[in-house]
Amino acid sequence: MSVEHAAYIHIPFCISKCHYCDFNSYPGMGEVFDSYAAAVRKEINLAADGQAVTLYIGGGTPTVMTEQHIYSIVEAVKIGLSLSNMAEATIEANPATVDASKLEGLLTAGLNRISFGAQTFEDALLGAIGRKHTAADIYRCVTDARLVGFNNISLDLIYSLPKQTVDGWRDTLRQAVNLAPEHVSLYELTIEHGTPFAEMLAQGKLQLPSEEQQIEMYAAAESMLEAAGYEHYEISNFAMPGHRCQHNEFYWRNEEYYGFGAGAASYINGQRMKNVAYTSDYISRVTETGSAVETSEELSIEGQMGETVMLGLRLLEGVDLMAFRQRFGMELDKIYEKELERLTQQGLVEFCDSRLRLTHRGVLLSNEVMAEFVRSDSAKAAV
Repeated sequence: MSVEHAAYIHIPFCISKCHYCDFNSYPGMGEVFDSYAAAVRKEINLAADGQAVTLYIGGGTPTVMTEQHIYSIVEAVKIGLSLSNMAEATIEANPATVDASKLEGLLTAGLNRISFGAQTFEDALLGAIGRKHTAADIYRCVTDARLVGFNNISLDLIYSLPKQTVDGWRDTLRQAVNLAPEHVSLYELTIEHGTPFAEMLAQGKLQLPSEEQQIEMYAAAESMLEAAGYEHYEISNFAMPGHRCQHNEFYWRNEEYYGFGAGAASYINGQRMKNVAYTSDYISRVTETGSAVETSEELSIEGQMGETVMLGLRLLEGVDLMAFRQRFGMELDKIYEKELERLTQQGLVEFCDSRLRLTHRGVLLSNEVMAEFVRSDSAKAAV
């Protein structure tokens, strides 16, 4: 019986580099689209035995490629990894790169879920962060996606942007809710090394909201989205009933996934592998050897347990204690007894219905909680 996996495809191309972006992505490069798609198909065809039950095409901006390129990649997953026509199949899209014709082509190619990188509905902020679309483009592409037949739409939003106000963020949330997407992801801006924003911050040219404003923005998102009927099911994610992102749930449950494309990571049989990042290197390696793996790490049992807890706590329902015991043959609360005692006393985690989960305060301080389960000494001693 084949093992079920999620399948991720990385498309490292985009129309322009946003000021906050440190992803493995490059503007332009249309001349290598054909050879890149061919390399991805070859990598998929040579993948180890397994079945993909979800597909996610991310980037970069996958929709800078043609529908034909995308179709050929989706077909390779369907054939090579037995992806069902009914499986959740997501593609990320920049609103500036799609029209009704392209969206119809993506649907025909087998994608049934689309995630638009909206980020904000304030045009001035969109320009300030380097985005090439406008708020009107967001409305247009969501409307077009509905008209061609997409019934599972997600919007990505970013808060704590330079000069963003709480009122401005609330207005972005209101406009997002008005579009009635099935799913909303919201992310706090992080300043990554090597980005234009990092340089601006070092020069004192970046005016960011205060910590108090950041907390107020997150709280506003919680209250407004939940009032609109969205389930807050993961720290950064909200969904209408029945529309959680099934692909990402594989990650949060620390289950196995394939990663194809430049810089993509895989997690198979307790081994984490990462492909070479540069597009030209990826194409040449796959073409010549069939593999682009650059690094590989065999995770210890304690490492697997720690990651299972860390990732599982991102889900608001928390970590299933019985599933943990069945997977590792040990009791979570015994392995992490000291850590859990400390976190419980601090009001950051709680046990509820045979699960370990974050409290509301724990969600706000989730990074501190997760750090407790990295290479825990107690976990090492237990195995």
